[in-house]
Amino acid sequence: MRAAVYSSYGSPEVLRINEVELPSIKNDDRVLIRVHNASVNQFDCLYRKGYLPTRLDNGFNKPKSSILGIDVAGIVEAVGKNVQRFKDGDYVYGSCFGSHAEYVCPPQSGLSHKPKNITFEQAAAVPCAAQTALQALRDVAKIKSGQKVLIYGASGGVGHFAIQLANYYGAEVTAVCSTSNLQWVKDLGAHYVLDYTKEDFTKNGQKYDIVLDAVSKRTFFGCLGSLTDNGVYITENPLYPMYHPVQLLVGSLLGRKKAKLHLAKPNNMDLEFLCELIEEEKVKPVIEKCYPLDQIVEAHRHVESGRTKGKVVLQIIS
Repeated sequence: MRAAVYSSYGSPEVLRINEVELPSIKNDDRVLIRVHNASVNQFDCLYRKGYLPTRLDNGFNKPKSSILGIDVAGIVEAVGKNVQRFKDGDYVYGSCFGSHAEYVCPPQSGLSHKPKNITFEQAAAVPCAAQTALQALRDVAKIKSGQKVLIYGASGGVGHFAIQLANYYGAEVTAVCSTSNLQWVKDLGAHYVLDYTKEDFTKNGQKYDIVLDAVSKRTFFGCLGSLTDNGVYITENPLYPMYHPVQLLVGSLLGRKKAKLHLAKPNNMDLEFLCELIEEEKVKPVIEKCYPLDQIVEAHRHVESGRTKGKVVLQIIS
C-alpha cells in the first residue's frame, strides 16, 4: 500500500510517498480500515520536526513510527473477533496512529460510525480537533451556560470547533482571530469578535470565565488579568510543561484562578456525541483545503504556517 513516510526528523521535505506493508489484524479488538481521508494536525508537524517531548516517545535519533496521521475516515474491510460495534462495509471515522496511508488497523475504542450527513473528507477533519475543543471546554473548564468564553486562535482547527461547542453549551463567545476571518467566526456563532492585529484582549478590561488558547500563542501570566476570580486558562500546547512549568505551578497556587494543559484523549463516546451534534447540524467541520496524498509536503507547509482556516485534509483513496 502507499503511505507518506519519514525516516529522519526535519522539514516537510523529509516526507515521501513509499510502498509499505499492508497492516493486518493482529489483535482481536482491531479494525482494518481502507482510508479515504485523513487530516494533518500540528501534532504531525511536531512529530515530524522531532521536538524533544516527541522524541522521548518516538525515538531520539530517528522515528520509530514512520507514518504520521492521527485522524481517519474510511470503510471497514475486516474486524477482529472481539469487535461487536463494526462490520465489513461500515463507514467509520475516528482516531488512530499512522492514518497517512491507504490502510490502517486501529483499536475499535477510538472509532465511531461516520455522521451520515457529511463526507469522508469532512469526517476526517473532526476527531482530534473537535475532541480537543470538547474536552477542554466540557471536562477541563467545566463550561456552564451564561459563562463568558474567549477563544484565541478561533479560526483554526481546534478554535472553529470550540466556537460552536461553547455556543452549544450556552456560553457567550468572544473569538480572537485575524482581520480576514472576523465575519467567518461570527457566522460560526461567536457573539463578539476581536482582531488580534489591532487589539490585545488582555488590555481591554474585559473578564472571562474561560480563556482557551487554541494556538498556544499566549501565556497564563499574560492572560491572568483577563480571568474572572474563578477563571480557567487552558492551553493546547503539548510543549507547555516544558516551556512554562512555573506558570502551571503558580496557576495551581493562585487559588481560584487556574492554568490547565489539555491534550485530547480519543474515545468512541465523544466521537458518538460529536456525530450526534453534526447530524443535528449544531456543529460542522470546515475544511480550508484538501490535498492529495502525493502533496503531503505542501499540506505540512500549510499547517505549519499557522494560518489555517478550519482544517487541512488529505485525500488518500478516491
